[in-house]
Amino acid sequence: MAVRSSILVLTMILLACSSNPGSKSKAKNENNGTAETKEAPKSFSDSDMVYFKGGSFMMGSANGLPNEQPVHKVEVKSFKIDKYPVTVSAFRRFAEATGYKTDAERFGDSGVFDFKTSGWILIPGANWQYPLGKNSSQAADNHPVTQVSWNDAKAYAQWIGKRLPSEAEWEYAARCGGTSKTRFSWGDNLIIGGKYMANVWQGKDLSAKQGVDGFDLTSPVGHYGEMPCGMADMGGNVWNWCSDIYKPYLGSDIPFQNNPELIVIRGGSFFFDQNGENSYTSTGRAFNTQETSLFNTGFRCAKDSE
Repeated sequence: MAVRSSILVLTMILLACSSNPGSKSKAKNENNGTAETKEAPKSFSDSDMVYFKGGSFMMGSANGLPNEQPVHKVEVKSFKIDKYPVTVSAFRRFAEATGYKTDAERFGDSGVFDFKTSGWILIPGANWQYPLGKNSSQAADNHPVTQVSWNDAKAYAQWIGKRLPSEAEWEYAARCGGTSKTRFSWGDNLIIGGKYMANVWQGKDLSAKQGVDGFDLTSPVGHYGEMPCGMADMGGNVWNWCSDIYKPYLGSDIPFQNNPELIVIRGGSFFFDQNGENSYTSTGRAFNTQETSLFNTGFRCAKDSE
C-alpha cells in the first residue's frame, strides 16, 4: 500500500472538504494531463448540455458561511454546461479510447471511509471503476464517476472538447442564470412534501444512519429531477470540480494563504461534511488539492457558447 503525504491529512480533507496546503502529489501522471489518442465523437460531446445566456449576477451570500462573503457582482459570458455530472459510462468511453490512467490508478490506491470503524483508510485498487476498492461492487454506469482528481477531470474535458466550469459559471447555473434567490438550487429546504430533494447526508454526525433519501452512497444522475432551467444534481450526490484556484472573495477578511494546488469544489455530496446543509447550497464552496481523488467527488463540463 503506497503512502503519500496527502493521506496524513485525509480525515481533514474529506470531512472538511479541504486539505493541507502543503500537501503535494508524489507522482506525475504519465498522460501529463492530456488525452490525445482519439478524439471524442462529436455527437457525444454536445449531448445533455444546458445553455445560459451571459449576463451579470450577484455572486455569494450575505447569509452563508464566511467564505461565501462578501456578495459581489460578476459578469458571465454565454456558456453551456452539462445537465448532469459525468457518468461512469461516459468516463469509461474516455479511458478506453485514450488509455488514460487516473491519479488514483497511478498511486495504486485511494482513500475510502470505513463506516465500520469510522475512519479513513487507503484501499489498494480503489479507483473510478471500484470507488470502494476491488473487493466491493463496481460503479454503476448511470452514477456519477468518482475517485477522479482535478487533473483527471481536466483531461476528460479536453478530450470531449469541453472544459471545467468556472466557479462563477457553476453558481450562475445553480441559480438558473443568476436569477434564483432560493437557498438551494431546487428551493429553500432539503425536504419538500416529505421527500428529499437531493442525495445528501442525513444527520449531524458520522454515526447517523443513511438511506432515508433512497441511497447510502451515490445515486443515478438526474434521479431527483431537474430545475426549471433544466439542470440536475446541483446539490448533493457528488462534489463538482471547478476550474478555479480557491481563494477568498475580494474584500473578504478571512486569513488565507493562497496556494495554486487548492481547487474549488461545489455542490456538496452524499457524504458527511462539517458544514452540514451549507455544503449543498447554490453559494456554498470548498476546496481540495489537484491530485485528490475521493469517493464523493466528481465533475461536470462546460464550454463557451455564442
